[in-house]
Amino acid sequence: MNARISAIDYYLPENTLTNADLSAEFPEWSVEKIARKTGITNRHVAADDEFSSDLAVRAAERLFARGSIDPGAVDYLLLVTQSPDYFLPSTAALVHERLGLRSNAGATDVSLGCSGFIYALGLAKGLIESEQASTVLVVTADTYTKFLNPQDKSVRTIFGDGASATLITADGTADSLYAFSYGTDGSGAGHLLVPHGGLRPGEVLSPESAPDRRGLATTAYDLFMNGAEIFNFTIRTVPGLVDSVMAKAGLAVDDVDLFVFHQANKFMLEHLRTRLGIPAEKFPILMADSGNTVSGTIPIALAMAVESGILQRGMTLLLVGFGVGLSWAGSAVTW
Repeated sequence: MNARISAIDYYLPENTLTNADLSAEFPEWSVEKIARKTGITNRHVAADDEFSSDLAVRAAERLFARGSIDPGAVDYLLLVTQSPDYFLPSTAALVHERLGLRSNAGATDVSLGCSGFIYALGLAKGLIESEQASTVLVVTADTYTKFLNPQDKSVRTIFGDGASATLITADGTADSLYAFSYGTDGSGAGHLLVPHGGLRPGEVLSPESAPDRRGLATTAYDLFMNGAEIFNFTIRTVPGLVDSVMAKAGLAVDDVDLFVFHQANKFMLEHLRTRLGIPAEKFPILMADSGNTVSGTIPIALAMAVESGILQRGMTLLLVGFGVGLSWAGSAVTW
């Protein structure tokens, strides 16, 4: 049996943060400037009492409500998050219970960010094709806005909260999840991290992440991102990743209907698209109303593309994730 994506859905919190809201806080950044640099006009923000498990449950319940599958049929839950409710227990255990999954269904967290969805697809494929499971629920859920220092406009303009739910099932037809390629560079881990809230001070890994070095009064977590280094890493790594996936899949640009990249920010995505020679009509940028939702950007973009009619059955896709870790992954998909 091969693995295939059989259903997808997503959930965005009700609270929003618009460019006008941000411009009111930071008058030196106009609404137009924020939109031009990021490609984002609105971000959804989890409420104070709303956490990753809550978003995950809402996304999965939306998928179940569409009649895609009964929760009792799920053999394994893969929960991708880097903003867990607790150090322990796993967020997957909390979601497993709230969704009413079987007690003999596996559930585990996958601690990856921007590349996490593709890693989880690879894990789901392995579970199914090794006959450990026939139905895997892949859920992404991140509430990065809880990590942000309210004074740090550089990251507050980018990140939003959200969750997705993707059903991976066994299928007897041709392989539709294939040509996976992965990579990791831990030497760049200090370029994107949450320095506070864990067991080891972040300044050990990245001295420049200290809030006083950034002119900030510390809050609980103080997420730090070295935007220039993340951009350089992306430009250095992603073209080779795309080449690797396409070579494994035996595809050329003309063979791919849609290239769905991690929705980091519009400036970075347009730079990559131009460098790779991908036509604009094959390169959806679908983050204007959601922002960078980290592990959820690719599946949320896929679900939005289905809603808008951009993505249709039978299309060939190239999925590309890259970011925190540093980590990257890509795969080909027949939809």
